Amino acid sequence: MTTGKRLFDVVAAAVGLLLLSPLFLVVALLIKLDSPGPVFYRGWRIGEGGLRFRMIKFRTMVRDAEALGPVVTAGDDVRVTNAGRLLRQTKLDELPQLLNVVAGTMSIVGPRPEDPTFVAHYSPEEKKILELRPGITSPASLVYRREEALLRGANWQKTYLQVILPRKLAIEREYAARRTLFSDLALIARTVFALFTK
Repeated sequence: MTTGKRLFDVVAAAVGLLLLSPLFLVVALLIKLDSPGPVFYRGWRIGEGGLRFRMIKFRTMVRDAEALGPVVTAGDDVRVTNAGRLLRQTKLDELPQLLNVVAGTMSIVGPRPEDPTFVAHYSPEEKKILELRPGITSPASLVYRREEALLRGANWQKTYLQVILPRKLAIEREYAARRTLFSDLALIARTVFALFTK
């Protein structure tokens, strides 16, 4: 599946970038008009083989947000811009990761990459997920599509690390054990459907 999956990734990402280029321009303009700072956010993530890479997103927070607070964003995070809230709700902020797919650091479907801070807490079993190339979409990302809404209150960081993250990793590992090209295509269809439904 590896060779076929990589070919599919490259073709799908290239076509996606071509078709979505007008939307990219609109989103870039929206970001620049809303707040000062770059259009893109490049955050460190841990990918296949435990290697660090820069994951690309449209910027949804104020400039230098990482210096102003935690790496995980809570539902009421004041660092999120007005345009950023719209992009996060619609998941449009994820689209630039198609560039990561072309570069080979990500796949269309695969376990979502995590910040190095949280990967450091993985158990030996959980670290096995790092044998796979991370993806733009995954089963866990659909289940926890509204994750930020769960991260409220004084102990939200503890909730993420001790409750949500282990559950997400369990979902990813279960899917990885039985994934096929057909199941990946089905997951892509579910993701597209989810974008247009609540």
